[in-house]
Amino acid sequence: MRRVVFNQKGGVGKSSITVNLAAISASQGKKTLVVDLDPQCNATQYLLGEAAEFSRDKPELSPNIGQFFAKTLQVKEREKPLSEYVHKTPFANLFVIPSNPELGEIEHLLESKHKIFKLSAALRELGNTYDAIYIDTPPAFNFYTLSALIAAQRCLIPFDCDAFSRRALYTLLENLGEARADHNPELEVEGIVVNQFQARASLPVKLVEELRAEGLPIVSSHLSSSVIMKESHEKSQPLVYLAPKHKLTEEYVALFRELNPA
Repeated sequence: MRRVVFNQKGGVGKSSITVNLAAISASQGKKTLVVDLDPQCNATQYLLGEAAEFSRDKPELSPNIGQFFAKTLQVKEREKPLSEYVHKTPFANLFVIPSNPELGEIEHLLESKHKIFKLSAALRELGNTYDAIYIDTPPAFNFYTLSALIAAQRCLIPFDCDAFSRRALYTLLENLGEARADHNPELEVEGIVVNQFQARASLPVKLVEELRAEGLPIVSSHLSSSVIMKESHEKSQPLVYLAPKHKLTEEYVALFRELNPA
């Protein structure tokens, strides 16, 4: 199953949801791949820690997804299969294709050369190598997010409960509908994941109830806010490994089970 985690709004937990669902998948014995398309490289650093950090004196991790896309622009060179860009993580059954902070520099070239289907074709070529593939995306509707939507079978939408997010949600759903109609009829909006949910606050509860009443596909399993997530990021350990009995971890497991019924 190929899933993309997407929202045009930043700060809604795309990378956290991507990595933690993938980690639960891997912890259950499924060979799982994370594809990081966000130039901020959050999912990559979450999984690989210091090995993925870059600076003026330290280049980004290689090979990476930016190099994969750049290779598609070089007509005279043979394109390498996407499998050659995969890195092992410290966690059993969990793999990652790192992002690249320079993705934005080649985006206009990729668009002009009509490379929008390259990622989809490459992931399909992986065949049955992975039981599950999770794609993390940048907070924008651009070449890379559209590539991910074309490559995916299902889309998860992280949502934090505020009025601005609600307005953006309607635009996002319209964009998803266009992507499905124009490029990928296989794409299914799997659900809207309510993140940083405060069950005792009236406004978030009211907002979620209103969205559900409108017929939007709100996933039943909500994710609460907790400082354990920041610790998880700092230690580069997904929750299922860092704190398997924590409330937030259990919420993630419940979400995973809801999305992957036995």
